[in-house]
Amino acid sequence: MEIAFSCSAQILSFCVKMYSGLPPSSFREDTPPSPHGRLRGGRRVGAANGGRCAPPAGPREVEPCAMAASRLPPSAQTLRQFLRRQQVLQLYRRILRALRDVPAEADRRHLQEWAREEFRRNKDATEEDAIRMMITQGHMQLQELQRALKLAKS
Repeated sequence: MEIAFSCSAQILSFCVKMYSGLPPSSFREDTPPSPHGRLRGGRRVGAANGGRCAPPAGPREVEPCAMAASRLPPSAQTLRQFLRRQQVLQLYRRILRALRDVPAEADRRHLQEWAREEFRRNKDATEEDAIRMMITQGHMQLQELQRALKLAKS
């Protein structure tokens, strides 16, 4: 495992140096890492703040954390938002699949339009508690629909 981590760290270091615009002759691979900070251009960086990323001192010096943060689009979702979105999409698909079993064509279309309209109406919700509540209500309505369809078949 340490070998893979070491290779990844070397690749990341190389990529950062390549994108920073520094000439290859300025790469200093022979310098061991310091517990008091990283060396950048012959001087220690990060010693005062515990080794965390420091702002770049010049236009040609790029830190990995600063570079990664700047590459994210401003509209990027957090992991929690992404997972919540996946839950909503999964619920939507399950409801539409369950509606395929409705025997009457007119009822099926009416219920499909109702489900689409409910999801459209709430698509701009951003409050975490409200979204969780709507997902829970959607699951309860899906279970109710499945029970009703099961009773109609028997």
